[in-house]
Amino acid sequence: MHSQVKQAKARISSNGRILIPAAIRQQLGVKPGDPILMDVEDGVLRLESYPTRIARIQRELAQYISPGVSLADELVAERRQEARREQDEIDRELEQGRMQRKEEKIA
Repeated sequence: MHSQVKQAKARISSNGRILIPAAIRQQLGVKPGDPILMDVEDGVLRLESYPTRIARIQRELAQYISPGVSLADELVAERRQEARREQDEIDRELEQGRMQRKEEKIA
């Protein structure tokens, strides 16, 4: 098992490239060609792989979700309720159209 690298020194090449040491790439779980996300805050450059960023955001948002609650289930339930409302509205409009045609036939 490799120990975690906390720091490394690198130079910026003349075309602006930085070589990330192999141990750090391995620690980040990135391979050649993988996209990485970069943030600069207070003069500090932070590199993050997409899976790491997603996992971090999920952890940060977890505090706002009650235990045992499935956001996917809630979304599906809300969408089904909205679909029922839409269908009820369509049914009302169709019924109104039928009533108007009946009235026109009578008149």
